[in-house]
Amino acid sequence: MMERVFNFHAGPGALPAEVLQQAAAEMTNYRDTGMGVMELSHRSDAYQRLHQDARQRLRKLLAIPATHDVLFLQGGASHQFVMIPANFAQGGRLGYADTGIWANNAMQQASLYGATYKVTAASAGGYRTIPMDFHVKEDTSYVHITSNNTIYGTAYRVFPQLGVPLVADMSSDLMSRPLDVGQFGLIYAGAQKNIGIAGVTIVIIDRDWMAKGNERLPKILQYRTHAEADSIFNTPPTYAIYVLGLALQWVEAQGGVAEMDRRAQAKSERIYEVLDRYPEVYRPHAERAYRSRMNAVFALCDEAQTEDFVRAAAAAGFVGIQGHRRVGGLRISLYNAVPGEGVEKLADWLDDYAQRHR
Repeated sequence: MMERVFNFHAGPGALPAEVLQQAAAEMTNYRDTGMGVMELSHRSDAYQRLHQDARQRLRKLLAIPATHDVLFLQGGASHQFVMIPANFAQGGRLGYADTGIWANNAMQQASLYGATYKVTAASAGGYRTIPMDFHVKEDTSYVHITSNNTIYGTAYRVFPQLGVPLVADMSSDLMSRPLDVGQFGLIYAGAQKNIGIAGVTIVIIDRDWMAKGNERLPKILQYRTHAEADSIFNTPPTYAIYVLGLALQWVEAQGGVAEMDRRAQAKSERIYEVLDRYPEVYRPHAERAYRSRMNAVFALCDEAQTEDFVRAAAAAGFVGIQGHRRVGGLRISLYNAVPGEGVEKLADWLDDYAQRHR
């Protein structure tokens, strides 16, 4: 049997070994039910317990206030690109911070529901920064940001206070640091990067703002519908929620979000230190002050060597470091479940490669 590699893919991302092992052990018989989780009725007591446990554990780990509800939805973050403006455009302007491809995709979808505009933009500089000079127009219904940009490797250090509901796509960094959830109107995140597997989308939403959502939408597109039904309006992605619950248990056992924050800082510093040590070999994309701790994006100074570099890394046991298909280059994703041991070994390999190719 092949040994496990170190997985640096940007998404779906790595899962903790303990989570994989428990999921495997319970695959055919979950908690003496005689069935796997994928076979359980979503109305059964066994499923209801794991569903509510995941919600409550998420609420505890992120210190989510009573003002906000927790929803488990489907369709990924891309579905939220549509669902958010459909619920909250309400004839107002829709402000979007242009910090990368995903932010632009969200804005394009929102334009079907209202007048969108850029409150700030990083495009002129090639998406190397996170501009904080927000210009919010009157009659703005909400402002949307992308907290971490997986493609360009930039991230917000602090979040703006703008006087209108703040919406954040946190698909690639939720659970990597403590948050003041109360300052957001809505947070959403596909679980498959930093907190689980594909299939479930986490939504954390201000209850008062949710109550103002568009009531003329089909019920399944209204946030209030899912809140009133405890995210079981229709059959939820049961297995994805089960794995999410296991991942949350793992975070809790490791020391919580504060420990994830500490590890994210240590792992990213280790990788960037090597990249910066060899400027004649490696060229990081983001400016230092805006670098993501989740996705270290860089290029080789000799870009013709990129494919050979990726193959050599894979042969050494480091997979998933090729850049996004639309921009090329290289990318090392350092999500919560990526072990420090793997980061250390990759850093040593990067050091050795640089010494041989400078």
